[in-house]
Amino acid sequence: MSRAPSVAVIDDHETVRLGLKMAAIDAGYDFVLAASNLDEFERERGDREIDVTVLDLSLGDGSQVTDNVKRVQATGSAVLVHSIADRVALVREALAAGAAGVIPKASATSQVMAAVATVAQGNVLNNLEWASAIDADPEFTRASLGRREQEVLHLYASGLPLKAVAEQLGIGVSTAREYLDRVRAKYIEVGRPAPTKVELLRRAVEDGILPRSNDDRV
Repeated sequence: MSRAPSVAVIDDHETVRLGLKMAAIDAGYDFVLAASNLDEFERERGDREIDVTVLDLSLGDGSQVTDNVKRVQATGSAVLVHSIADRVALVREALAAGAAGVIPKASATSQVMAAVATVAQGNVLNNLEWASAIDADPEFTRASLGRREQEVLHLYASGLPLKAVAEQLGIGVSTAREYLDRVRAKYIEVGRPAPTKVELLRRAVEDGILPRSNDDRV
C-alpha cells in the first residue's frame, strides 16, 4: 500500500478507543473514527473508506461476534480482532466469520499498529493467538482435500500465479484451475468459503497446508 492505511476502532471502553486513536495518529495512519458499537460505527462512518477496523472481540451491548465481523466487512473494511487471550471459542468464531487476524489486548500499541499495517496490505495475521484458537478445535481446520488439490492450493496460496503452479506440477493451466475450483467448492461445503486468494491463504494456514508461525510477535 503506497499510502498510509485508514483505521477505525470499535470498542466499548473509552480508554481503549483513545489509546488506539493516539497510537494510529502517532504511526502516521489516517484515523477515521472510534465507536463504542456497530450502530455508532455505521452512523459515523458515512461514505468514508476504512482499510482496517480494530474490533473488540466482545462488546458490552450483547451483539454477536459473527454479526459484528460481517457488518464491518460489509463496509469494505478488513477486520482485526482485539481480544482477551482466554476467549478461544469467540476467537474461532471471529476467524470463521472472516476476520483477518487476532491481536491480544495485552499487546503494546506498537504491535497493534504493526498488525494493522499487515492487514492493510491484504495479508492475514499469522500469529500465536490465531494458531492457538485453531489448534484448540480440530473440527475447525479440516476440509477433505486430495493430494493434488493440496499441492495446487499450497503453491497458489504461497503466491504463485496459476500458470506457474501448472508448470511446476507438470499439468495444464485448465487442469490447475479445475483443481482450484474443486478446492473452493470443498471449502464452501464445510462452511468456510474462500473466494479470494487471501482467503485461500487463510484456509491453507488453518489446515496445515502452509506452515503457521509459532512466534507470538507480529
